[in-house]
Amino acid sequence: MSEIDFGRLLTAMITPFDIEGKVDYAKAEQVANHLIETGTNTIVVCGTTGESPTLSWDEEYQLFIALKSVVAGKAKIMAGTGSNSTSEAIAATQKAEHLGLDGTLQVVPYYNKPPQDGLYAHFRAIAEASPDIPMLLYNVPSRTGCKLEPTTIAKLAEIPSIIGVKEATGDLDQASQIRALTPAEFAIYSGDDSLTLPLMAVGAKGVVSVASHLVGKQLQAMMEAFATGKVQEAIAIHLKLFPLFKALFLTTNPIPLKLALKLMGLDTGLVRLPLVAGDAELEAKLISVLKEVGIIE
Repeated sequence: MSEIDFGRLLTAMITPFDIEGKVDYAKAEQVANHLIETGTNTIVVCGTTGESPTLSWDEEYQLFIALKSVVAGKAKIMAGTGSNSTSEAIAATQKAEHLGLDGTLQVVPYYNKPPQDGLYAHFRAIAEASPDIPMLLYNVPSRTGCKLEPTTIAKLAEIPSIIGVKEATGDLDQASQIRALTPAEFAIYSGDDSLTLPLMAVGAKGVVSVASHLVGKQLQAMMEAFATGKVQEAIAIHLKLFPLFKALFLTTNPIPLKLALKLMGLDTGLVRLPLVAGDAELEAKLISVLKEVGIIE
């Protein structure tokens, strides 16, 4: 398969909802354009930040269609088509492939907690069913209850269409082990904004970001500074943005993010149940951090 460069900055895009709680596809196009204009290389649609657990497969498919024309030629688009059902993940991935999307994000199966050989078989089956679309593994045990081990990732890295992993374990040792066991071209992306710079120090390529909705250009500048040897400059940007990285996870993502976007003038609606809107205390904390970082006056 042809090599696709997804860049350093991938954004896990929120899903906007209208006042009735329906997906607002026009607003989604607006958000996508905002992300492209502020430095995002690849938009990841229907991931955790996109509230994928409460989206129907049809809503997800319609989002892929709506955003494909907006993103085409300006950024890459990666579809969250993972599931804890292998057959469902295969079907969704084949639809993304037929749409001509650039890649898919495949979360570790949640709730059923497969053993490592089951995880390997799951991802291999998806890759074999859609061999021509690149796959990024998504390792987030805090949400799935199941961790993809470095040795399993290394084995999966031998499959040509599996091009990298979104590492959201929060474990630098895990990232170091993955880097040691996989070829240089296998991409490691931080799944936590606050760990982007530390993970780049042990061989990561970039980040699948939440904060890039707000500070995409600054994140690109930080990663570029590190990659070109300007380490102190990169550290300075990281430290300036660090309070924002933490504030966006004061409660369950994307509750703080949607509130922060509203505060900066981009209202993307509420979250869907069982998530609930942020309260006045969260809003006050976010206002303070957004002012500190320079996002709002």
